[in-house]
Amino acid sequence: MCRFLESIKLKDGVFFRLKYHQERVNHYFQQCFPDSKIPDLAAFLHQQEVPPKGLFKCRVLYDEHGFRQPEFIPYQMRTVKTLKLVETTLKSMAYKSADRSMYEQLIAQRGVCDDVLLVRNGLLTDTSYANIALYDGEKWLTPRLPVLYGTNRAYLLERGLIVERDIKEEDLHLYQKIRVFNAMIEFGEVEVIINLSGF
Repeated sequence: MCRFLESIKLKDGVFFRLKYHQERVNHYFQQCFPDSKIPDLAAFLHQQEVPPKGLFKCRVLYDEHGFRQPEFIPYQMRTVKTLKLVETTLKSMAYKSADRSMYEQLIAQRGVCDDVLLVRNGLLTDTSYANIALYDGEKWLTPRLPVLYGTNRAYLLERGLIVERDIKEEDLHLYQKIRVFNAMIEFGEVEVIINLSGF
């Protein structure tokens, strides 16, 4: 059975961006099980006993039967200073699969770098675990067709903090830096200066 996953930021007892996680759950049910009742993620989480202090990744698995018991995992941000360009054929996904094997194969190609920067059909998509935005000197641009449409990405787009665009691998030299962000990493917390000798 294929299960999907929401990784939700929990800090000092507060869940972040639940609206956007719920929208992704809604999309899954509408596409795959249109006759099923869509479960309420916020209601489900607020029934749980959650850690009152600290930073945690709340992992919630779900399928057509609803949500499974969540895990609360203490979160420590990884260091990302170097990225290696790696080709992928992964298709864009509207929801997050619990199966990470396809990403593990890509991460194995990173060599001495901290992570991979994925390229599909000549266009940048994301890293192995996060969305990206590149700074052109005026604005932050995010790939129009990432592998995963992340919740923080949706939040930033809605607020106009990033703009969608096709970003060609060959145009990487036109950008100054890359920000890496996801449900756990806020925009600006991880930034990589673009040095083409390191790509």
